[in-house]
Amino acid sequence: MRDDVLKDVSRETLSLLERLSDLVKKWNKSINLISKSTVPNLWERHILDSAQIFYANHGNFKKWLDIGSGAGFPGLVLAILAKEENIDGEIVLVESDKRKCAFLHTARRDLNLNLTIINNRLEDCDVQKADIISARALADLATLFELSFKHMSRKTTFIFPKGKSWQEELFVAEKTWNFSWEAVNSITDSQAVVLKIGDLARAKK
Repeated sequence: MRDDVLKDVSRETLSLLERLSDLVKKWNKSINLISKSTVPNLWERHILDSAQIFYANHGNFKKWLDIGSGAGFPGLVLAILAKEENIDGEIVLVESDKRKCAFLHTARRDLNLNLTIINNRLEDCDVQKADIISARALADLATLFELSFKHMSRKTTFIFPKGKSWQEELFVAEKTWNFSWEAVNSITDSQAVVLKIGDLARAKK
């Protein structure tokens, strides 16, 4: 699976991803970046899962906003792969937890990544006007829309990996939101998908 997803990336990029993996394991001993049960499968559960979010976009971007960035999945992986592709769009990571932000700052420095880190609640951030917005394991779809709505640009694409209940989340979200969507099968979980969502607008009451 690693070869299938990252078969065309350089040795340098693979090295950066390995170093990110090592950093997460090191920091996870003192702060809860990821569930300890997923550490043995970190590459598949977190790095490859994040890589598929990057490749779901299929192209360049001006600003990519990753919300609830936590351990940097997918945010740090996005920055590594954008570096590989020579994409100079801005990547912004939003995380409210100060300790997790300390990790993100360390990883940015150690891996020499070009990204912006905001230590704040998304609701309190300045308007970002991002053309891509992502989040991983943060909230249900309707809540994600509510959180990120003010940070949209005119043509924002949302990229959200979702588990086996993704169809239920779509059904609930469609009660209060209008949007187009595409579900791409996940490479890391046969019951999961990566949702690509566009044309988001509040449903008229």
